[in-house]
Amino acid sequence: MDEKVEKRKKVLQQVCYWALINFGALLLALGVTLFKAPNNFATGGVSGISIILSKFITPINSFTQKFLTQSVIMWILNVILLVFGFIFLGKGCTFKTAYCTLAYTLESMLLQYVLEALKVNLPLTATEALPQGQVFLEFVLAMLLTGAGAAILFNCKASSGGTDIIALIIKKYTKIKNIGIALFITDIIIAASTFYIFGVQTGLYSILGLFAKSFLVDSVIENIGKNKYVTIITAKPELIAPFILEEMHRGYTSFKATGGFTGEERTVMLCILKRGEALKLKLKIKQADPQAFVILTDTNEILGKGFHAHD
Repeated sequence: MDEKVEKRKKVLQQVCYWALINFGALLLALGVTLFKAPNNFATGGVSGISIILSKFITPINSFTQKFLTQSVIMWILNVILLVFGFIFLGKGCTFKTAYCTLAYTLESMLLQYVLEALKVNLPLTATEALPQGQVFLEFVLAMLLTGAGAAILFNCKASSGGTDIIALIIKKYTKIKNIGIALFITDIIIAASTFYIFGVQTGLYSILGLFAKSFLVDSVIENIGKNKYVTIITAKPELIAPFILEEMHRGYTSFKATGGFTGEERTVMLCILKRGEALKLKLKIKQADPQAFVILTDTNEILGKGFHAHD
């Protein structure tokens, strides 16, 4: 019976994991298709390059206008990078990266075709009185969606590919150590080019978006991965332990300790919990042993069974 429950739990975890990955890819697609591309917010990466290229390629003739849209150009670039990734990286270019890249770009293409079929005008906030739309609102929505989507993928140990693949290839075949700085400089160049191509306002938004997305991604990742490290010093461990094991299905480590001031023996219990679980445990401890001493510490990354697997 325990084996069946464990298998079901693992299946459910996998289903939730891949659902989260798809949700992250969808947020990226929504952010780029609905807000970044219509406003030419080229904040770096493949999406930024495709926004710039579409400015020159799409208007050439009726064929390019119909078939070589921004989302199609982004898909072509990502496929090319994936091919290079598999050639030069082999297993370094993982299935998750390939899946996320294709899911993200294909969803962007599908969204664009749906918007065209429904005759939805972009930018979404555009009106007759304000044909360019509320640019700042569009910028905020673009950063929120793409930042949250990227953070979800990173938290799932995946990425949307693109320039990440270039970084891995450079890291493997050169002596460049700080790939992050190299990629950031590349993104700065892409964003800065929008000053000349799309104008000062769009250029400023692109540069601002590059920094805003970085801070947003870090913030979201930190909050998604945050857990609680709980230290309980109690005289009644027999009332708390069953709740942790049987009700919360978590483990704990315990040992005996002596109070330096009182000289009394106490049991110290250590456990790692999700934030919601920590709140439930606090309420239980208050009920079981009001005299217990409880310390809760934020943790940003936990590796081990029940949390994240070791890399």
